[in-house]
Amino acid sequence: MRSLGFFLLAGLLVAADEWPQFRGNPALTGVATGTLPPTLKLLWTYEAGEPIESSAAISGGSVYVGSQSAELLAIDLQTGKLRWKYKAQEGIGESSPAVHDGIVYVGDLSGIFHAVRAADGKPVWTYKTGAEIKSSPVVTGDKVLIGSYDGNLYCLNAKDGKLVWQFTTSNYVHATPVVASGIVYIAGCDEVFRGIRIADGKEVFQFPSGGYTGASPAMQGQLVFYGTFANDVIGADLKQKKILWQYENPERQFPFYSSAAVLGDRVVLGGRDKLVHCLNAKTGKKIWTFATKARIDSSPAMAGDRIYIGSNDGRLYVLELSTGKKLWEFEAGSALSASPAIGEGRLVIGAQDGRLYCFG
Repeated sequence: MRSLGFFLLAGLLVAADEWPQFRGNPALTGVATGTLPPTLKLLWTYEAGEPIESSAAISGGSVYVGSQSAELLAIDLQTGKLRWKYKAQEGIGESSPAVHDGIVYVGDLSGIFHAVRAADGKPVWTYKTGAEIKSSPVVTGDKVLIGSYDGNLYCLNAKDGKLVWQFTTSNYVHATPVVASGIVYIAGCDEVFRGIRIADGKEVFQFPSGGYTGASPAMQGQLVFYGTFANDVIGADLKQKKILWQYENPERQFPFYSSAAVLGDRVVLGGRDKLVHCLNAKTGKKIWTFATKARIDSSPAMAGDRIYIGSNDGRLYVLELSTGKKLWEFEAGSALSASPAIGEGRLVIGAQDGRLYCFG
């Protein structure tokens, strides 16, 4: 059995070549730690039966993903065979599993947050919030963080689910929180960007986020990047506690729901204007756009010099990071609003028709 290495990403230790949570890591950069073959081939398909909006996690040779059939699934990454199913209270929507220390965490649309044993799918604990959960969990140390449509960000003990603290905002907490250096950051539906101390749940700063925000912020150093329902993309400086730049498509005004991926000087995300946008991280200037045939709610994943992203036109696209040139596409035939997960030499993405695809 091969041993897993570790490396430092945004000041956080991340298991090499895994994708243990939404956007791959606690900085939500969407950047894979491993590589994929130059040309992808479909290796297997799993029929979940109901729409998959949850983005997969890849850890320890398994794929973990939620479906609208109220099931958390564990599937063998190599073979596509089901390892186990765990029944949630209601459908699992956009909440994507996080895997840490042998436990899988995920929220459902009844507002219940579940902790499940990764080995066999047995329940460890549950925690009831006041409304549906579409946010994805992030584990930091012995704590797990999750947002709820009841307006709260919850910090729970990762082992037993006991409440450590909760922070109340004035609207839904839809986005997945970013974690760095003892602070959790959330871009809210209340149009406020906040930093909250993980140790005690105290707010350490806030600034106007520029609009209603459903997307999760991507963090690089002291900079964060996120799209808004005010039809623009924001680049903000956490040290200066202010927005540095705002980008909007000058020709077509549509919201940005896709969460950004960031690597070096490139910020990439999808728009409801049907375009993939690549922006300069320092200035917010457009580098390139790529047109699909429907809105893009899927969040891009990066591996090497390539972008992988789904579209509601039913296609998975592979684009060249430097130019936006299309290198490959796969027609799934059903909307791909979930985001790709990349780990252990595989790419996994779910579709609205309930099919889960694995490429390698």
